[in-house]
Amino acid sequence: MEPRSWEQPTPRICELMRLAAERVINLPQDWLDELHAATLASDYMPPAIVEDPVLAGEVRRSNRANQLHWAAANIGHPGEPVPANVGADSLAIARDLIRRGLDESALLDAYRIGHNVVWRQWMQVVFELTSDAVEQREMLELSARSITAFIDATIAGIHRQLRIERDDLIRGTHAERREIVALILHGAAITEKHAENKLGYHLGQCHTAAVIWGDESDTDLADLDRAAEALTHTVGGPRPLSVLADAATRWVWVPGDTGPDLDRLCAAVDQLPGVRIALGPTAAGIDGFRRSHLDAITTERIMARLGAGRRVASFADVELAALVTTDPESAQRFINHTLGDFATADPELQRTVLTFVHEQCNASRAAARLFTHRNTLLNRLTRANELLPQPLEHSSVKIAVALEALRWAKGGR
Repeated sequence: MEPRSWEQPTPRICELMRLAAERVINLPQDWLDELHAATLASDYMPPAIVEDPVLAGEVRRSNRANQLHWAAANIGHPGEPVPANVGADSLAIARDLIRRGLDESALLDAYRIGHNVVWRQWMQVVFELTSDAVEQREMLELSARSITAFIDATIAGIHRQLRIERDDLIRGTHAERREIVALILHGAAITEKHAENKLGYHLGQCHTAAVIWGDESDTDLADLDRAAEALTHTVGGPRPLSVLADAATRWVWVPGDTGPDLDRLCAAVDQLPGVRIALGPTAAGIDGFRRSHLDAITTERIMARLGAGRRVASFADVELAALVTTDPESAQRFINHTLGDFATADPELQRTVLTFVHEQCNASRAAARLFTHRNTLLNRLTRANELLPQPLEHSSVKIAVALEALRWAKGGR
């Protein structure tokens, strides 16, 4: 669709725009406070910024700078398109905030919230300047286009410049991080303090390691960074450590005692075609940093080796499969010997047996977990015993191990 041409407003509307813009220069303090409070209250705004008076002050300064830039343009050339505010000061503020944890989602959300507040205040100014319905409509139509175009252009300009700077820095920054991380993973002689200074990351805390990669040639590499952001948001802790392992792989460590919310993470990854995430266990200290990463690598290898269709998996999901599938031929013999005809049974029947064993062979708990009636579950177990070489009650552990190995061999579902 062709962009709508910018129509020159009438002299009367230009005069009203100029008068309204002059009022923006001298807004009441409570209006400014409302704008700043709303922006800092964004769900995406990192606590490290909100709680830091210097950084919070930069958010306020950015808000006011954009207001004054737009207002000054409309005082000098009312009703004309306003160029983006991408001067050195605006870029310096954005750069500083991003270095301290403000990602692109938070930046966009801050502008969106600020836009909403400013628009409400602007409408009040317009209604105070004129009571003529036609003039009000023309003023609001023009200013809506002007404000939206200005904000979109400013966001795009800042994003473009920061991306250029990020690309320029990425080689050196990630190369240095990879070198330090490699020393840690190999247990080399490096002091924890020196490593922390180089990585900008506290190694003494609890963390969960993740490997994020694209398994398709046409995977959008920017989606890997979006997946890393989604992973961070499910934990909600301090800023993670991210290392570019190669063009299509990110190594990430997310701080926090509890680990990611897998349901939220799976929902986010479903929107990113070709992206997969392998998670290590949550562990503490520099040893936990190393161990969680190595387990995440194991998880990645299991997902890749067994052709798993599952997009997100934790080490807990694959630990058993990792033990029994080290030798694929032996694993297949074990599956065939243990399960017999049950290896090709209906997946729902297999899931019933696995859940029954996980619930310590308690039929009532297993039925509740499967959201089915207890009698239905018992009927399924009877059918399973007809297919199994040995009765379930005599070899439940072996059967569960074989089913776990089979589940991952089929795709991890």
